[in-house]
Amino acid sequence: MSNSNFVDYVRIFCASGNGGRGAMHLHREKFVPKGGPDGGNGGRGGHIILKGNTQYWTLIHLKYRKHVRAEHGESGSGNLCTGADGTDIILDVPLGTVAKDGETGDLLFEITQDGEKQILCKGGRGGMGNAFFKSATMQTPRFAQPGEAGVEGWFVLELKLLADVGLVGFPNAGKSTLLSAVSAARPKIGDYAFTTLEPNLGIVSYRDDKSFVMADIPGIIEGAHEGRGLGLRFLRHIERNSMLLFLISAESPNAADEYRILVNELEQYNPELLHKARLLAISKSDLLDTELEEQMAPLLPSGIPHIFISSVTGKGISSLKDLIWQILNQNA
Repeated sequence: MSNSNFVDYVRIFCASGNGGRGAMHLHREKFVPKGGPDGGNGGRGGHIILKGNTQYWTLIHLKYRKHVRAEHGESGSGNLCTGADGTDIILDVPLGTVAKDGETGDLLFEITQDGEKQILCKGGRGGMGNAFFKSATMQTPRFAQPGEAGVEGWFVLELKLLADVGLVGFPNAGKSTLLSAVSAARPKIGDYAFTTLEPNLGIVSYRDDKSFVMADIPGIIEGAHEGRGLGLRFLRHIERNSMLLFLISAESPNAADEYRILVNELEQYNPELLHKARLLAISKSDLLDTELEEQMAPLLPSGIPHIFISSVTGKGISSLKDLIWQILNQNA
């Protein structure tokens, strides 16, 4: 994983700029010996801003940028001149990025739209110059405000993939093979467990130039919510999927038990995942004939539609797309 280009978690230290000091200045020129206060306000400190960008799909560009500091605002000056604001720092992030407080873990905000901007660290306000405090009872104030300090601290950025369909299944259930069969994505495929070590996204073409996004999530095993296997590392990517496509191999000795384990792992991680629409696909069905499918059907879990597919021969793939599209648009 150290050489992977897919980075979905970074911890960075951010410091916004301090506000500039307000000026304490009295206007003086040749024929105006007592012109009164004319100290300008200080400039605002620079913000640190996160901006959604569809051209990014990973946080790798922030992995080695551990410290981000914005400019301080400039001090005000005489003649009511306001100091320049500190330059904001804008960090582009992929859609689905969640910002959290690095110390408490509290959720701050989420970036879900292209071009959406959220302030991660707000710059300090500039101090008021002495001209601001001039009044009928205080005509010559001889003081000004200092600038407000910026915000600094550790922040956590997590990426939760935005996809319409999330593939859920045990390792070696055929998820990567299915994704490569229905899209242009080319995930690593192998005849052993945990071939997929990072999520993969693929755009699945449908009828009339329509499409939907499918995400291949690394395999779940029993005890994943407790950290077994790849643990919780990738379960969060399922949270944003509109529906879940459970994939169980036709080679499984007990598909109902396998489905029960998968559902239990999702429930232990986040019970709200069970509110998502679900579809069951029995993969590697080229190993089955019609008679075996008929014998297997009554043994499949109840309460969830199922379909027999084969990513190798293309069996049931077109019908699978139809079912997925129907589920994704049933509430549209």
